[in-house]
Amino acid sequence: MSDSADLLDQLLGSLLEDFEQAFRRGLVLLEHTPASLLPASEQRQLEQQLRAGLAELVATRALRAASPSPMAVDMGAMTPWHRLMMRVWTLSFHLRQAGIVPNQGA
Repeated sequence: MSDSADLLDQLLGSLLEDFEQAFRRGLVLLEHTPASLLPASEQRQLEQQLRAGLAELVATRALRAASPSPMAVDMGAMTPWHRLMMRVWTLSFHLRQAGIVPNQGA
């Protein structure tokens, strides 16, 4: 593999890992989120989006692993993941402000 292909693989792998960690963290945060902070219907919707995002990441990794050559991921595919990660960060911020701080190791 060329240096640029190695770099692409490392960067993209790291980015996908960051998304996965954020989505898993979001699921943990939702377990500690009171309805007064985020209504139950919105919690269910966010949980569904996080689980869908995790499934998409699994599929993306599988496609990359099956490809005989390095493969990028379209920015259009990653944009919703970025938005979802931002929602997790926002939820974390609101939980901290409310004095609800779940275990950081989760």
